[in-house]
Amino acid sequence: MADPKPTNTDRTPILAKDAPQPPPFLSQAIRQGDFVFCSGQIGVDPKTGSIVEGSVQDRTSQILNNLSAVLKEAGSGLAFVNKANIYLVEPDDFPKVNETYVSFFEDPKPVSKPRFFFLFLFGG
Repeated sequence: MADPKPTNTDRTPILAKDAPQPPPFLSQAIRQGDFVFCSGQIGVDPKTGSIVEGSVQDRTSQILNNLSAVLKEAGSGLAFVNKANIYLVEPDDFPKVNETYVSFFEDPKPVSKPRFFFLFLFGG
């Protein structure tokens, strides 16, 4: 059986100047047809290249601002997000992260928001 061919093979890398620049082996996002697939974000201020100082809510806001900038560059926005994964080091931070997270999204909110906990996060 032949491999199925995608109906739309245009894969466009997205590079937003208002979001942290990705390492050379990643794209901030890829647009394919009407879909935008975003790479993960951490709470880095794109102007300084440093992790945002302050609370977990401050870093969550920066992450979502970075994501918003990437989506805007792709011609989309947070209103069209259907799924988001959240990776945390401290499970106790989840209520604070969630409070900030929901303030960025209009109804209907994204349908899936799994929570993953790690001992450390790259760059964070």
